[in-house]
Parts: sequence; C-alpha cells; structure tokens
Amino acid sequence: MRAAVIDPFGAAADPAMPSLAQALDPAQAQRRLGRGLSRLAGPDGVVELRTIRVTRHKPGRRCVIEYDLDVEGPGRPREAITVIGKVRAGRFGNAGYRLLSAFRESGFGADGPNGVLVPEPIGTVSRFRMWLQRKVPGRVATELLPGPGGEMLAARIAEAAHKVHHAGVPAERRHTMADEVRILRECLARVAEREPQWAGRLARLVEASERVAAGTPEPVPRGIHRDFYADQVLVDGGRLYLIDFDLYCEGDPGLDVGNFLGHVTEYGLRVLGDPGALGHVERAMEERFVELTEGPVRAAVPAYAALTLVRHVYLSTTFPDRRPLTRDLLELCEERLGVARGAHA
Repeated sequence: MRAAVIDPFGAAADPAMPSLAQALDPAQAQRRLGRGLSRLAGPDGVVELRTIRVTRHKPGRRCVIEYDLDVEGPGRPREAITVIGKVRAGRFGNAGYRLLSAFRESGFGADGPNGVLVPEPIGTVSRFRMWLQRKVPGRVATELLPGPGGEMLAARIAEAAHKVHHAGVPAERRHTMADEVRILRECLARVAEREPQWAGRLARLVEASERVAAGTPEPVPRGIHRDFYADQVLVDGGRLYLIDFDLYCEGDPGLDVGNFLGHVTEYGLRVLGDPGALGHVERAMEERFVELTEGPVRAAVPAYAALTLVRHVYLSTTFPDRRPLTRDLLELCEERLGVARGAHA
C-alpha cells in the first residue's frame, strides 16, 4: 500500500532544500528508511511506511517530518511507531544526531537519573540530509503550568535546565549577551519599519535593553539549550522530555531560564489576559534555579526574561493572530524596563 503524504506547507517544492522532495516521496522514503532504521527493526527486520506528515516548515531554513511506521523483527510482534525527521538548509543532519546521542550518553537516556530525558536518536538518511529521532509521548508543559501543580512542575523544569547546563556536552557555537542585543536591535528595527509611528518608542526600548545587558554580570559559560520555553518540555507522567536542541551552544545558563520566564509572561498576557497570571509559577522556577546554580544567575535570569519579553514585541508581528497584542507587549516592556513613552506615543 502506498503511504499517504500530508504536506500542508508545500514543503516538497522548497527550492532551498531540494532533498525534501525525495524525503516526501513514498517510494524513496520507504527504500531509504527501510535501509537506515536497522536500529529499530534489527538486521533481519522489516520497516513498513504508512504515513508521511510535514508538521513544521520554515521555507529555505528547516523542516520537520513525521513518519508513521510499522516495525517488525524476528521473534517480536509488529510495533507501530513514529519517527521524526529533521532537515536544515545547508546541513547533512549528522551534527543533530551526534548531539542527541551525546546527551543520551550523558544521563538523558531511559536509564538516566531524575527522569529528565531527550528523545532517542534513530539514525541519519544522507540522501535526505536528515537525522531521525523517535517521537516521544507527553503533553507540552505550556498546557500544564497554569493548572494544579504548576509551581512544582516549574521547579522541576528548573532542575532539568540545570541538568543540561552540567551535562558537559560540547557545543560547536557560542552565544553572548552582545549577540542577544544585536538580535533585539535587528528585530525591533523590523517592527519600526512596519509601524513607523512607534519608531521613537522602539528606539528607547532598545536603549533600555542595552542598559539591562550592560548591567548583567559576566557568566560562567555552559552548554545551554538557547530556545528553552514550555513547548520544548513534554511531560509524560514522572518523565520530562526536552526537545529541539537545534540552537544548542555555549552561553549564559541564565538565558535558558530567563527565556522560559519571558515566554510564560507573554503567555499570561496573550492567553490568560494578565501578564502576571502565572507569576507564582515564574517565581517557583527562578527560585529553584538560583538555588541550584553557582555564579551570578540571580541577576542574569531577570535580565534575560526582560530581553525575551522585548523580543516578543517583534515576534507578535510575525503571527497574524498575535498582531493585536503588539501594542500591549510594547507597553508592558516599557513598564518593565522603566521606559517613558514620550509626548507623542
């Protein structure tokens, strides 16, 4: 039976990533996955492809594809599993596979302590420029933090972040506070082009962000996730799965938790109508992380939380359903960073 293909983004036609057309072709995918997934089925096993599903696509940059498979090996029953394939423009996938393997070997595997894990890496498909990981179960922490036990979950996620920072997994890149400010400057410049009536306010917000950055102590660099927020944590009973290490680098540990808190504040404003709605959750996470972490993180965490919130001013303009929130975010950032709006705001 020919596998079904679900590609709502038209990723197969992306000219910057021509390997996607092959990765989304059922015959090609069946042949390549059948060869490349011996880790799942064993040397004499059978892998049968049922469905190909594109779940994310940023044109010219990256794509995430899910493959639903039936796997059967000698002496074992047929098992239905889903593997996730990741493709990034200009890369072959080996680095992503090696990184996840290194985390599994550093205490993030099924037998690791504390129940903090990363998904199991499965293999690579060089023809597709793709690496594969097993899809893991669970609910995103975003759904659970507002409910009962949100504070306990937040404290546990702080422990998970601390575990990442002390795993000792080498990073190929480094991200500094100067990089963070540069990104903010570029992002708010795009907002000013779109909304010129706010140009003065945005310029003052950049200046205030630069002051926050300048007042943040130099960190003790560690390996950090760098894109750490509640959607990147899947909760499966007593297990936490950390996902999407695409931006993993060396940097300030305070960035991960600050970034997480900034996203929680934005969620409170956007979904719950109050930026302080989950303040108790934010405090629980920050307190636990500061308790665990050496170095000047007590100042770094709120600094990065503020800068993350400023970045959300820009992010809100990139999603049609969030654009009505841009003004409220701008006002919230001005309040948090002590920026005067000016007579003509």
